[in-house]
Amino acid sequence: MATLPAGVTSSREILDRYIEGTRLRLREVRESDGTVVRKLGHKVRLAEGPAEVACTNFYLNDAEWTALQALPARLLRKKRHLVHRDGLLVAIDEHEDGTLVAEIDDRDSSSAPVPEWLDVLRDVSHDEDWTGARLARPS
Repeated sequence: MATLPAGVTSSREILDRYIEGTRLRLREVRESDGTVVRKLGHKVRLAEGPAEVACTNFYLNDAEWTALQALPARLLRKKRHLVHRDGLLVAIDEHEDGTLVAEIDDRDSSSAPVPEWLDVLRDVSHDEDWTGARLARPS
């Protein structure tokens, strides 16, 4: 079983609501200091599979959030841990069942090799079944 690596610098709670029949996602992020950020995201695949995605976000006020969260959606709850180590930024999502999914932030450069300190059981980079939309469950 994979475990979180040493070097977690911050963690936040995330609730994603994937709006049924659309490519839209409502996201609520709760920071450890109590700050809440809510946004509407739109994702468009630039190629086959989950590797290349264009994403647009709109930040929402309370009234907008309330109106949009009434739409039918599939839910995904997770805790995101950020690790800054050896010049890399790695986001590790801890799902409710304990599954960990890591993503290395390569920015716009070519993919960095996976560091040895990251306990990888399987590479799911090109596996559509491991995208948030596929992992989300009916509300």
